[in-house]
Amino acid sequence: MRGEGVGVARTDSTGSTWRYRWARRQNERRLRLFRSAEGTWRRRDGELRRLRTLAEQCQGSATAGDGLPLELTSDEVVLRVVPAAQLVELRHDAVLPAPDLTVGAPTGRLRRRLPDGVRVADAGMAVITNRRLVLLGGRGRRDWAYGRMTGLAHDPHASVTLIQVLDRRRASGLLLRPDVAAEFRFVLTLAFADAIEQRQAVIDQLDELISEHARLRPSRPGIATPGQARLSALIPGGRRTAVVAAALAVMVPVALANSGPSDPTSTETAVAATPASAAASASTTPRATGSAKARQASPKPERRCGAPDNPMGYDFCGGDRVREPAREVCDHFDCVPGFWEGRGYLVQCENGKISLAGGSPKACGLHGGVRRTVWD
Repeated sequence: MRGEGVGVARTDSTGSTWRYRWARRQNERRLRLFRSAEGTWRRRDGELRRLRTLAEQCQGSATAGDGLPLELTSDEVVLRVVPAAQLVELRHDAVLPAPDLTVGAPTGRLRRRLPDGVRVADAGMAVITNRRLVLLGGRGRRDWAYGRMTGLAHDPHASVTLIQVLDRRRASGLLLRPDVAAEFRFVLTLAFADAIEQRQAVIDQLDELISEHARLRPSRPGIATPGQARLSALIPGGRRTAVVAAALAVMVPVALANSGPSDPTSTETAVAATPASAAASASTTPRATGSAKARQASPKPERRCGAPDNPMGYDFCGGDRVREPAREVCDHFDCVPGFWEGRGYLVQCENGKISLAGGSPKACGLHGGVRRTVWD
């Protein structure tokens, strides 16, 4: 115990020192964050591998269309049937991005709602074949042939997919249940890849995503030891509070030294000429000195605007956006799972957690949306 220094003498009822308590809290926090990050990583890894298997095995069959009021061509097979779908149409003209084979991008929770400018026109059953997407609706049939497709857009927040084809001026598409929308979009990508004979390109892309994701697997955190504890851990507010207090200890005596009369001769003359002034001066001087001492004893509290105590000085008041947060940020703030995968700036979500995806439309998508920015 002698080697630990003076600080070790501070013990609780169990005999453990504040340094050991600090190390225990740090290790518990690090392990909790590691398990959360690893759980997020495992879910993503499982999803990518599931899509990889689906990309190989989803070949479809002509018999899958038996019983449907749909006549297939000789080389056409059914890849997927979605029982509940609604036909939607755009109320205005728009140019959708060209269809591509991008897969594997993580999406937030989709909602069954209509984006602005979209209306429901019919409802029925959606059928994905290797040649077209078909809606068998109550008012008739709507086809989107891949060979005539010029635009394709998946709404990032709503379970809506819009398609443009050459023979129709305005875009239309499908509104699906949120629980089937993600897989519908992937199978539609596979079907479009089949139409242009690029299924292998989708598989190769998933292999790259799996390999890249494997390199991002969280590593088990190092063990915090009592010797790593700093005295600033004993101060509310941490290192920044200690710096502010030290600055005040230097600035207040200097301010008091500079607050005296700059011209002693003129002061003495005024006191001699006006006895009342001398009394007034004598009565006010102690109050001024007492006020200075009060200010020195009670420094102004640190501004945080509701942010937790943290040595980085991050707050909710204003300043500069934090795009490269300190490595210990999650020791003081409640970070979202997969925090370090974010590519933006620090924001607080509606549920109190913080995310590094500020500026992205998907920021805090699973945590109620963005509440406010974290500032430095």
